[in-house]
Amino acid sequence: MFIDWTDIAALGLYLCVWVGYNRITDNMARGGGSLSSLMNEERERWLRTALSRDLRMIDTAVLTSLQQGTGFFASTCIFAIGGCFALLGSAEVIADISSDFSIISTAHKVLVEIKLLGLVVIFSYGFFKFAWSYRLFNYCAILIGGLPMRSDAEKNPVEAEEAVQRALTMNVVAGYNFNAGLRAIFFALAYLGWFLGPYTLVVSTILVVAIIANRQFRSPAVKALKDLRTKAPTA
Repeated sequence: MFIDWTDIAALGLYLCVWVGYNRITDNMARGGGSLSSLMNEERERWLRTALSRDLRMIDTAVLTSLQQGTGFFASTCIFAIGGCFALLGSAEVIADISSDFSIISTAHKVLVEIKLLGLVVIFSYGFFKFAWSYRLFNYCAILIGGLPMRSDAEKNPVEAEEAVQRALTMNVVAGYNFNAGLRAIFFALAYLGWFLGPYTLVVSTILVVAIIANRQFRSPAVKALKDLRTKAPTA
């Protein structure tokens, strides 16, 4: 057999950690306390400010920036997928290199090919998330363009509020998919540890989760947003 039970166990742990982290992060984003949830509040503040402006070139520039970042990562995933397919022709060479660094067993060519195809799946998942996010940001631009003018919003506050909520919901969903794509790239980096063996995959997975969890919940960016919210003037 070219695959050991330790490889299966390490891959299972990797997938469980990825799914579990996604669930925890998404729940925290709805309940507050994470960087994503704090930024969702800033998205709402942005769109309510846009409602008070008659000229919205600033909002157009912000959306353009978001789309450019999303398009960049989508293109990156495409290049990564192409690179993985190119490496399939060098699976035997990669197996020999991995064997020199592996601490438990000699890597097999077929196992290396399976690992590369797994990497293709991860980057494909990331591409679909980024591509969908890019499309949603396009829709968000249309919804922001449909926000009523300031004078009309004052006359029909209910309709103005509905327009803001539509644009906000679309923006939040687009940001959610963008974050999911970014997590796919982070976990792809953790997945690279499998090429050096199952134990390395476990270590790299724990290390990546520790890094992104710290940035999501305890980073200086989170502290800055919380401090700003605490110091914000109350009515």
